[in-house]
Amino acid sequence: MNSLRLKNIRVLALSVTLLAAMTTLVAYSPTLYRMFCDLTGYGGTVQRAVAKQPSAAITEKTVKVRFDANVAPGLPWEFRPEQRSVETRFGEPTKVYYYAENKSDETIIARATFNVTPYPMAPYFFKIECFCFTEEKLGPGESARLPLDLYLDEQMLEDKNTKMFREVTLSYTFFRQKDLSSEEIDAARDLKAGSEATDARLDGTSSAEFENDAPRR
Repeated sequence: MNSLRLKNIRVLALSVTLLAAMTTLVAYSPTLYRMFCDLTGYGGTVQRAVAKQPSAAITEKTVKVRFDANVAPGLPWEFRPEQRSVETRFGEPTKVYYYAENKSDETIIARATFNVTPYPMAPYFFKIECFCFTEEKLGPGESARLPLDLYLDEQMLEDKNTKMFREVTLSYTFFRQKDLSSEEIDAARDLKAGSEATDARLDGTSSAEFENDAPRR
């Protein structure tokens, strides 16, 4: 009888430990995901470096860019690309939009991660920093159009590991941010106002800077 009771206690303790671990992973999933990708390059994560905006495409060859959008469980947002794909020439800057809407009756702060696949194309995928890896805030029922400028470096056509590819997918996932301090809440970027400001800046300049830090081997 005592041995059976001891066995049940061990099973209960293990269950509680696993539940606590899973809860912690969910709470910190965006941070952990980013750290993991930064260290390993897993999932095609594009990191940070700077490249000047090219003035025009120098080839007629094209690539199809597909767009994907996801929200993690517990985030009552609608999030989607306004276009599922675009066909663009290598080296040609292209602007697209994502759409986000807070479907709840409270202000919510979320953070997005993103990746580019297939991964061998990631070192040649450049974009203007937009709404990823920062706390973004949407009020009750508020919506926003999220601009994104991107281009594919034509040097990809000279790489034996990538020259055969003509399709690439850019995927974002938003995670709800909980248990934030008042300072963190105040510091969160207003997603609607911030996106409108970014869009206006992109329309008013011809020398935007693009980012990429996926290593080229």
